[in-house]
Amino acid sequence: MMYHVSEISLPLHSAAGELTARAAKRLRIKESDIASCKLYRRSVDARKKDSVHFICTAEVVLRQGMQIRKTVLQRDRKIQQVSAYQYQLPQSRPLPLRPIVAGFGPAGLFAALTLAQAGQKPIVLERGAPVEERKKEVQHFWQTGVLNPDSNVQFGEGGAGTFSDGKLTTGTKNPRIRHALETFVQAGAPDCILWEAKPHIGTDRLPGAVRSIREKIISLGGEVRFHSVLENIKMQNGGLQAVTVRQNGAAYDLPCRHLILAVGHSARDTFQMLLQKGLKMQQKPFAVGVRIEHLQKRIDEALYGSFAGDPALGAASYKLAAHLPDGRGVYTFCMCPGGTVVPAASEVGRLATNGMSAFARDGENANAALLVGLAPEDFGSTDPLAGIALQRMLETRAFRAGAGGYFAPVQRLGDFLEGTPSTGCGSIHPTYSRGVTYTDLHLCLPRFLTDALEQGVSKLAPRLSGFDDPDALLTAVESRSSSPVRIVRTERLTAAGTSGLYPCGEGAGYAGGIVSAAVDGIRCAEAVLQDSLL
Repeated sequence: MMYHVSEISLPLHSAAGELTARAAKRLRIKESDIASCKLYRRSVDARKKDSVHFICTAEVVLRQGMQIRKTVLQRDRKIQQVSAYQYQLPQSRPLPLRPIVAGFGPAGLFAALTLAQAGQKPIVLERGAPVEERKKEVQHFWQTGVLNPDSNVQFGEGGAGTFSDGKLTTGTKNPRIRHALETFVQAGAPDCILWEAKPHIGTDRLPGAVRSIREKIISLGGEVRFHSVLENIKMQNGGLQAVTVRQNGAAYDLPCRHLILAVGHSARDTFQMLLQKGLKMQQKPFAVGVRIEHLQKRIDEALYGSFAGDPALGAASYKLAAHLPDGRGVYTFCMCPGGTVVPAASEVGRLATNGMSAFARDGENANAALLVGLAPEDFGSTDPLAGIALQRMLETRAFRAGAGGYFAPVQRLGDFLEGTPSTGCGSIHPTYSRGVTYTDLHLCLPRFLTDALEQGVSKLAPRLSGFDDPDALLTAVESRSSSPVRIVRTERLTAAGTSGLYPCGEGAGYAGGIVSAAVDGIRCAEAVLQDSLL
């Protein structure tokens, strides 16, 4: 018998075996009746700053023949009998043509892995470089300002999340989440991602896990073609017939009946091509704003009080949200404890930023996206790609405000709130690697954004001490938080009005982070496998 015993309190530094002892006490059994007890979930309870501790869920396996009394289960609803989870591939038959996966971010990675594990030998098309080469190209861009539009923070093996914090949190509920996390661990990610309430791999460790999964796909008969752009799709009576691929300057056609479109949220040229081919697409709400930087030490103190700095806790993270009187939402996103703000452009002459942190999260600053929610009525057009046009406008303005060279426009929060241009920083120094230009962000952000950010800071500040520190730094522009477009798909996960096309992941508008994109990739692969039985 296996049980999950939740809401077990443990001190930050507990003795070996204490989890087992407390689980046994809750189950009203002897410790010797337990065959195994391991940590299944752990979060930090910092509601009382004088008593910061962990809240844990234990996974308990009883010795053979042992059972928990019914009265115990009836009285304690935090004890649940469970079965061991194991992902099962759906049944399938060999497809007449090898399936193709366009894009090798989390959605494409897990779609290809699932297809490969089912014996379908997928072909992956990735416009960017392998992660080893991509890391060098990204570093070169950060150092020199010379951008490769096809291999950068947005494009390349592993997707945009590879140069972020490697956060694996998700608001979705799906049993495939566990499978995705276990796959990452098998690929070399730290096993703590299986039980931490806010798991992360770190940008220093995620590339190795991505490379390991790629090697697994290839060992199962899959193929990964890098520097390969999906240039066209060829349809007949709504059915997919072939795709056109441009690789290293040369184009060729590849016969295809099943294509998973996992191109990511920045594949703007691909979205334009798909719209021209008649795919049904919709405008989708998204958010834009800035990155905000604070001293990590101050964030730790605000959240953990006198326990700040305890190595058992690590760097503190926060998540804040507020609703403004006009109905807009302002919130923080992709918070990177002990991290850096990074150049994340994918188009020449347009500047975008992101945040990243290593697994240790030991940098001096904390940074997060401070975003304003946008609805289609803000886009200024009914064109399905109007949100992309808005992103481009903001990125062009930010590039110019930074004085070119992908230097980022930056302003102290105190100056921003007073409407005064910044001429330098205070106690908090910028981490943006290309360099910054101190300015007034009101010059590059539209009024509706700056007004919302100003109101948002005033509403968020009471929820986190020091959030409105005048020396906090705002770096523009954070424009790639999610896709501004959705490719409409059916219940069978195919693009509306077509067969064989499977819009997938964050770029297609069906995910919002590494884990949810991975799960959507698995689901789309399962849909392809199901189609093989028809």
